[in-house]
Amino acid sequence: MERVSTEVLVIGSGVAGLMAAELLSLDKNVTIITKSTLGNSNSKLAQGGIAAVTTKEDSWTNHFFDTIRAGVFHNNEELTELLVKKGPMQVRHLINLGVQFDKNSDGEYKRCQEGAHSLSRIFHAGGDATGKEIIHTLMDRVKKRCTILEDHMAIDFLMDEEKCTGVKVLNLKGDIIVVKAAYTILATGGAGQLYPVTSNDPAITGDGLAMAYRAGATLTDLEFMQFHPTMYAGDSDRSFLISEAVRGEGGTLITSNGGRLMEGKHEQGDLAPRDIVARAIQDESSPVYLDISTIFQFEKRFPTIAMHCQKHGVDLAKRMIPVKPGAHFLMGGVITDRFGRTSLDGLFALGEVAHTGVHGANRLASNSLLEGIVFAREAAEWILHHHRSVPRSEINEQEIRLKEPLVSIPELKEVMAQFVGMNRTSTGLDYTIKLLQPDTMNNIRKLNFESIERANMGLVSWLMATSAYLRKESRGAHYRADFPLQLQEWKQKRILRRIHQDDWVKSQKRSGTVFY
Repeated sequence: MERVSTEVLVIGSGVAGLMAAELLSLDKNVTIITKSTLGNSNSKLAQGGIAAVTTKEDSWTNHFFDTIRAGVFHNNEELTELLVKKGPMQVRHLINLGVQFDKNSDGEYKRCQEGAHSLSRIFHAGGDATGKEIIHTLMDRVKKRCTILEDHMAIDFLMDEEKCTGVKVLNLKGDIIVVKAAYTILATGGAGQLYPVTSNDPAITGDGLAMAYRAGATLTDLEFMQFHPTMYAGDSDRSFLISEAVRGEGGTLITSNGGRLMEGKHEQGDLAPRDIVARAIQDESSPVYLDISTIFQFEKRFPTIAMHCQKHGVDLAKRMIPVKPGAHFLMGGVITDRFGRTSLDGLFALGEVAHTGVHGANRLASNSLLEGIVFAREAAEWILHHHRSVPRSEINEQEIRLKEPLVSIPELKEVMAQFVGMNRTSTGLDYTIKLLQPDTMNNIRKLNFESIERANMGLVSWLMATSAYLRKESRGAHYRADFPLQLQEWKQKRILRRIHQDDWVKSQKRSGTVFY
């Protein structure tokens, strides 16, 4: 078994992981592992921009309250304040690194408005390729200073009691590699691929969440999966995202009879929070279209979306794009503090896999890239000021025991869409929990990328269904048809999960379900 040592190990190569690696590699030995190629992530696919207050007309308090309202007052207010206050500095840092944000003809940076934002404060790059521009800029830098292991999949953390000392990794050849690290940063993204329709990269299968859970880390708010309102609704096997910025530029949602879908449903109309718009589209019995007729030079303003439309046979001359909701962003995750520290010593979490609490029950548009870069800096600064040696102790060669669900991946996705999707009931959630109960799963026979993903997807689906079952109210992205009201006593209550998957009953007695 090959062994590798590094001061800092980063698992994942989205914006949060790459930014942390960029900052730390100036002074530390940093290794990045990614199960596909470097930069393949949701961050790279991000069409929307990055939100930051940079004008006299705006203020951090405006951005703060927009974020809190979109999050349905479920946010960690202290860290939300930190997010919006430090955003402008981090945007300037990206510019200094070479990120080319879009400018007007007069040379000023363009600032756009998106859903639930009260003012125009969104920076874009390449029209609708902001994530790609940021990722490529960071990749060019980390390649010069970091050790990069592509096509390497993290299996499980190395644990010395409750201290994380690295990770076991599988490569495409089937070899297991032990990577020991003083600090390990988990930045694997969310879990959008648990659903049949999603904006997420194919690699986003909940791996980091499952690893953290098996290691005993504390997770929370897994019931809050945000569904983006405007995914392409054609007949293609794979849909694609149509950025919220399209509605920010004047696009409107139209029913099949030509009526304005959002008229009378919310004071912000087409720019209402995502959960409101997505549910309105789902509740409409007839097809819904995005009318782009008022957007001047749509193909130039949104080149990535236009390219996808043409690829899927959408006639942009008609200025109507069929849309439907799809799984987009997980607000829950591994609980961290402001420095990205988890409940396990030596393990940090950043980006979508983490739960800082800044998104509440429903993420505000263009706050995800912002979260990634802000908290990557917080984590990097903490690590740079705290020295720890790479552990030298012998590794406990514990057996890798992962369990696969009894259903196929396509069947799993359909179950999640039907019972843990946008409309949930106790009956459907109870069925899903019993179907995916970890102690009823089979041990995987062959360790490869596909079997590990399958095990992780089954476990995280079970966790999400269990969390959704326990939250007996409706709030933001979590809607219970049998508990449709938003309850004041549930405001900012988080369902914490720190249990071992092997025995549900014992785990309830050991750590219980904690509310605060």
